Parts: sequence; C-alpha cells; structure tokens
Amino acid sequence: MLRIAIQAKGRLNEETMALLTDAGIRVVAGKRKLMTQAIGFPMEVLYLRDDDIPQAVYMGVADVGIVGLNEVAEKELPVVEEMRLGFGICRISLAVPREVDYSGAVWFEGRRVATSYPHILQNFFKANGVNAEIHEIAGSVEIAPLVGMADGIFDIVSSGGTLVQNGLREVEQVFRSEAVLIATAGLDDDKRRELEKLKFRFRSIIDSKGLKYVLMNLPKNRLDEAIALLPGMRSPTILPLAEEDWCSLHVVINEHELWEKIERLKVVGAEGILVLPLENMIR
Repeated sequence: MLRIAIQAKGRLNEETMALLTDAGIRVVAGKRKLMTQAIGFPMEVLYLRDDDIPQAVYMGVADVGIVGLNEVAEKELPVVEEMRLGFGICRISLAVPREVDYSGAVWFEGRRVATSYPHILQNFFKANGVNAEIHEIAGSVEIAPLVGMADGIFDIVSSGGTLVQNGLREVEQVFRSEAVLIATAGLDDDKRRELEKLKFRFRSIIDSKGLKYVLMNLPKNRLDEAIALLPGMRSPTILPLAEEDWCSLHVVINEHELWEKIERLKVVGAEGILVLPLENMIR
C-alpha cells in the first residue's frame, strides 16, 4: 500500500483533491486528522505543510507526494520526480518597487532581498555573478520593501495582482513551477507497481485536458476531405448510417482549434455535429 503526502491546505490542496477524485480515488478528510485511508485505491493519505512534503518523501515517511516543483527545488533533496501534473502553475520572480529604474540583475548587487526561497535565489544570483544579501522570511514577503525590510523581493507570482497592490513590479522570472508527483528513491517492487497504476490514472486525466470528442454526420463522397481536416489519435472513427450515402465520423479535437475545424467541416457537408467533454483518454 502506498502512502501519499499532500498539502493539508493552501493553493494546491483543492486541485490535488480534484485530481484524486477524477482518478476514482475518494478521500474523506476529518478535522484535525493527519492521515486517512483512501477509497478506490490501496493508499493512505498524509496531510502536511507543502514545505514538509519533500522531506517526508525523502525520509520514506511517505512513499510519494504531490507538491509544487518550487518546494522540491528549494529543499534540494534527492527525491524522484515521477511526473508533472499540469496544475498549480506559477513562477517565482524578483520584484522591485515600481518607481525603481531597474537595469538588470546587477541592480541587486549589495542590496537586500526578502524571500521564502533562499536556495533558489542564491543559485540565480551565483549564476549571474551578483552578491546580494538574502533575507529569509516566511509569509507576507511582498510588504518587505514597503516597511524598509528589503530593497526587493523574490516570491511566487500567479497573476501579479498582489505585487501591484503593494507597489511592486516583476523584473526577473527566475523559476517556473507546477504541481509534481515525487517519490522516494528505491521504492520496493510492490510499491513501484502501485505507483505505476496511480500514474496511469493521472496520465489518462492529464492527457484528456483541452480535448473534445466530436461526432458528426457526413456525406460519404466528402469523407476524404473531412479526414484531411481531422486526424485523430490514429485516424477518425467512421461508422455507417442507415442512409446509404452518409456516415458518422467520430474524432478527438484540441479545444483551441475546435471552432475553426467545425466551420471547415460544415463547408464540406458535415451535419448534426455533437461536441462532448472528454473525461479520460487511455493510450
């Protein structure tokens, strides 16, 4: 049985729980309960702070974990990155007061920067030959310049709204992050098999995102034109209709090109077009 560590609360918790639900895994979390048994998969769920998850996985307290890549990079522990999960996307950036005449990373030379990610920032400054003072604080990093604690900050940015509210502007995007599935190095064979089953479920959900299942009726004499427009995962599915000169064509289309494809299909005679959500795609 696997033990998975997930964030107890915060920005990744809801999306992690949604992923588990989509994968057919139900987790009922009780108040003040640190660990619970999953339903639908042989797994225990351990609730931790996000910055404790990499260490828990490294120590084998949890076999696997879902956490931001930024926390993995910050802790610099030898855990195995199994797969990226496509949510919790953000960046960690340097920001300065908006009135500053910023001239590049060299601007930070000799200045103080407040952050919760000192190791990632130190690596960036070292790579750029900058000698700055890194002041580590937990939480409310964005107010540090306002109260005179620092000249700039290094923090997570999603929309950038919090920076604007505090009179800051983003000047260097240093690290891009998203939720990742990590594992303890050297899992035994039984746990590795269970992990592969879990990854299979996750992958089918991730692969289906942004895809639509499209069905349409089409004159048989226009079939070649439609197929040229709509390559499927291998090729479109074609089924006969009761009306001899017509067929039904089924295909998976990327959401971003859906309407352009539908418009072109109508030109070649497609009718009765149905667009359906695609929950999972098993490759």
